[in-house]
Amino acid sequence: MNVQQRLAALRAEIAEVSPREAQDLQAGGAALVDVREAEEIAQGTPDGAHTLGRGYLEMLIADTVPESDRTIVLMCGSGARSLLAADGLRRLGYADVRSMAGGFNRWKDEGLPFTVPRVLDAAARARYARQMVLPEVGEAGQAKLADARVLLIGAGGLGSPAGLYLAAAGVGTLGLVDHDTVDRSNLHRQVLHTDARVGERKTESARQSLAALNPDVTVNMHDERLNSGNIESIFADYDIIVDGSDNFPTRYLVNDACMKLGRPNVYGAVERFSGQVAVFGAGGQPCYRCLFAEPPPPEQAPPCSEAGVLGVVPGLVGMVQALEVLKLILGFGDTLQGRLLLIDARSSRFRQVTLAGEADCAWCAPGREFPGFIDYEGFCSHG
Repeated sequence: MNVQQRLAALRAEIAEVSPREAQDLQAGGAALVDVREAEEIAQGTPDGAHTLGRGYLEMLIADTVPESDRTIVLMCGSGARSLLAADGLRRLGYADVRSMAGGFNRWKDEGLPFTVPRVLDAAARARYARQMVLPEVGEAGQAKLADARVLLIGAGGLGSPAGLYLAAAGVGTLGLVDHDTVDRSNLHRQVLHTDARVGERKTESARQSLAALNPDVTVNMHDERLNSGNIESIFADYDIIVDGSDNFPTRYLVNDACMKLGRPNVYGAVERFSGQVAVFGAGGQPCYRCLFAEPPPPEQAPPCSEAGVLGVVPGLVGMVQALEVLKLILGFGDTLQGRLLLIDARSSRFRQVTLAGEADCAWCAPGREFPGFIDYEGFCSHG
């Protein structure tokens, strides 16, 4: 049996629908799946369609359409590949699979709405191929990453792994806030920096490393200490804030600015062999002040230079922070909003604590007027 005979046989077995019928089915809850390849989809795809190339369809369809009884309408360029694809899904147990007659060419001819996605060049498709194959990312998700603007507070132990993985993932703009210089004692944990850059500004050293990893990422340097006078103007240009600071004054200032400006605050902290991560401000309460209402006295918060830290622990925390940022940008999974993740490196245990917002929190309780910034000082040295 040749291809034409096979297609004729499939037309007798698989229901074909017109583009307008496909649009109506989609409006009623059916999944419209575009099985064309990336270079074809670059010319446009129906609004709301799932884009799964024919070569990966059977492997990825369960992630996109987990319900085997849900109606699926498959679309290709002209209606032939979608018939063959429909036969494959039937064999996987999908009960109601249909093919769009005439494919995308007919969809356009009938004047139905479609979107022309951002086109990635060949180098970008090669760079991000392994994550773009995930349905949660795809080409549309990669475009969201390219449009995202993320600010890293600190280019140190937490900002280093977070920055490296966000740059590698293709986050388009990364901002770095740090007023310090590279010290040799930083290098066991601050992997953005090298021995040859000891004495350089951390922002410039970090920029060099991120540019070497992914030259397509724009890196903005804010070589200054955050304070109540500059924090709003710096935060205004970014969508998500990653708090990798190592002192309480900065953490409270970051929290308060995020609450005022409506920015998600991806918080991380480390001490000795332990770390913690949470997301504040991505969906209302709680905020950092609901967890720690006020800074502790200095004797209860020794800096890393006194308490010490195992270098790999900031690596763990910073990578989890990067993961939370990617989930916020791409909109998949459950973020750590309302949860505190505790990491114990000595026992290799991870546990979670549910966080509740304080009903009378002056910074995040609904209906409260912003009380203003407080510049705490003297609680922990920076380094």
